[in-house]
This record gives sequence, C-alpha cells and structure tokens, in this order.
Amino acid sequence: MLQQFYAYLKILPLFILLDFLIFMRLRTLTVWKSNPIRANIVWWSFSILSYLSMFLNLFFKWSSFASACFVFFPLSLLFAKVIILFFIGIDAIVLVFRIICRRFIKAQPRSDLEEHVLPIKRSDFIVKSGLLLASVPLVALTRGFAFNLYDYQVKHIDLILPNLPKSFDGITVAQISDIHAGSLYHPTAVKRGVDMLLAQKPDIIFFTGDLVNDFASEMENYLPIFNKIKAPLGTFSILGNHDYGEYHFNRQYFFDQNQLTKAQNLANLKAIHQQLGWQLLLNESKELALNNEKITIIGVENWGVNNPNNYGDIDLSMSKVDKSSPVNLMLSHDPSHWRAEIIPKYPNVDVTFSGHTHGGQFGYNNPNYQWSPLKYAYREWAGLYREKHQSLYVNVGFGYLDYPSRVGILPEITIFHLKRKS
Repeated sequence: MLQQFYAYLKILPLFILLDFLIFMRLRTLTVWKSNPIRANIVWWSFSILSYLSMFLNLFFKWSSFASACFVFFPLSLLFAKVIILFFIGIDAIVLVFRIICRRFIKAQPRSDLEEHVLPIKRSDFIVKSGLLLASVPLVALTRGFAFNLYDYQVKHIDLILPNLPKSFDGITVAQISDIHAGSLYHPTAVKRGVDMLLAQKPDIIFFTGDLVNDFASEMENYLPIFNKIKAPLGTFSILGNHDYGEYHFNRQYFFDQNQLTKAQNLANLKAIHQQLGWQLLLNESKELALNNEKITIIGVENWGVNNPNNYGDIDLSMSKVDKSSPVNLMLSHDPSHWRAEIIPKYPNVDVTFSGHTHGGQFGYNNPNYQWSPLKYAYREWAGLYREKHQSLYVNVGFGYLDYPSRVGILPEITIFHLKRKS
C-alpha cells in the first residue's frame, strides 16, 4: 500500500504543476477575464476531480464502469492539457523572439532591419488555437469511450497453406484475443459480439490469451455468454500475461478482504477454461484429425521479449509434434515471440496466432495502410505478417485494458479461411 501511495505522491505534483502553468496563461485571455471567478472555479474543480479520480482508482476497488470512468476522466484531460501546454510553449517562444527583435532593432536604429522586421504583435491567437486543437482528440477519445469499445469488426483473412491436407481445405478458423473480462461493463454488447462470432460458423476457434485483467472471478458474470463459444472441431486457448495475476498481486486496496493467493487464482482461471469447454494448451500440442488426415495445433504459455516472467517453453511445446505433420498452427500470446524464437528455431510452424498488443487501441487501420504509436514498440502489432513461408497474425483484441477508449483500432473477430492454394 505504501508503495502505491508514494507513487501517487510522485505523480500528483506533476499534474498540479501542469495545471498551474496552463492556468497562469489562460487567466490572461480576454474570455477568462470577462468572468474570472467562474473560470477559476471551473478550471480547478475539473483539476481536483481528476486528482481525486486517480486516487479512488488506485486505492479502492470499483465496478468495471466506475473504474473506467475514473481512468478515462483524468487521462483524457491530461492528453488535452499537454496539447495546450505545447501551444503555450510556442507562445512563450514567440514572446521571447519579439523581445529580442525589439532590443536588436533599438540597438541599431538605422539598420536596414528596421525596414523589414516588424515587432511581433502579442495576441491570444496561438493559445486559442491550442485550445481548439486540444478539443479535437478529446472529442475523439470521448466518442471512443462511448461508442467504439464494443464496436466489433469481423475480418476475413485467406491463409494459403500449400501442405494443407485436402480434408482441411476450406475450413474456417476464428480467432479472438484479449477479452479482459475485468474491464467489460456492458454484457449485452459483449453478447452481441459473441453472437457475431458464432454467426460466422467457424470450424475451429482460437483464443489467444488474457481472459482477465487480474482475477479469475472477473469472468463470473460473463460465463453464460462465453460458454457459447464452441466449434465443431474444438475451441483451443492459451494464457496471456495478465492471466497469471502478475500485476494485481503487487497491489493492495483499502477494504479488500480477498486472501486469494496467486497460485489459487491461476488454478481457478484454468478451471474456467475447462468449464467453458475450451482446450487450454499449456506448452503442449494437439493433433486435429479429419478423415484420417491431421494438422497440429500448438499452444505456448506466455513468452515475450520484454517480459520479466516468461512461462512459455517452445521446446517443450514442440517436443511431441510429429515431424511429418503437414501443417502446424501455433498459439502464442505475445507477437514478439514469433521473431525471437519461432522463426529461428522452428521453421515448421506455418502460422502463429497472437494478440497482446490491442493494436495500441489508437491509430489508423485500413486494408492498405495502418499506423499506431505502438508500432515503435512492436515490430508486429496488428494484422498479417509474413517471413518467407511463415506467417503471423496479431489480433487487436476483443476487449480493452487500462484506458477505456478505442480510436481507429476497433475490437476484432478474425475469420481465417484455410486454403491449399489461392
């Protein structure tokens, strides 16, 4: 608890300093001066509410919707304020430049500069432009919170696998990832997303990790919904980094009577996969037979390049894979695993299915071009990638985590059509 409190005390002065710097400039605006008392009350009321929201979210447990609001409000304001501060900085640079020009011209009254360099007129235009531009992403983020979190998109991808057995030619595989049940607060919308998945009538379903944020109990209200996710040839799942409880068990909340250990929580989560009828693959493989022909599905526990705790063991996962298996499909939560271990060590893995990144939840995505700030952290962060004969698909997630908004990168249900040839 003390560690969390110290962290809060470290970040709070930065928020206050940011608010004070912006306040000192905004109070000089004509519109502010027209009613300074009201403007001051509104500014500091919103600022204090943002500090309080952070405190409440850090130290108390809330419903998913309340927690989402407590996160959305201060972080959205912070984003807008950073943009405003940037323009205030430009305004300050213009002011300094104006002062320097005035002194320079005064020192050389007969210079030709006097005819060409005019004093820069002081105005509120730059700051007002910053206020206007800051409102644009704020509106987009608010729309992302209100409308995009459950705006599920069904994407169809053709996977060409020349060695695919004839019996599997044309079958469909559905992938969802990163449900993060602890973040969900709209069961009706979640059910609609599951119905959209089932309407595609996939032959196989893959779930590629992060069923919860922290606790297995987060799934209690959603078990009847996700219990419907079944496919004729099976539903296969793996664990993601959040499923191990690594993040919660370093935190404490006031009035939290939960005495559950991390090991108990993980055991409960594994039991939920079994209760859902999903075949949880823990560093193991499973042969899938159809008309005496087989393909192999491999499930690796969470492994990532920058993870402090890696539970994945690709060598163990591949140890029982038949060398004559014509097609090997691997489930691995973190896409960084693909380039770090899968490509160099196991060229016989044809396709890897990952999640984890959420596509950054913000960006631009269409069939011809995609961008997100996350691309600077993950080389493969959304969509289909190919390296020689091997492929990776990164699903951007069914749910969301931390910041409750999606802009440009919407929740995804992926349908793969396996084909021997295009």
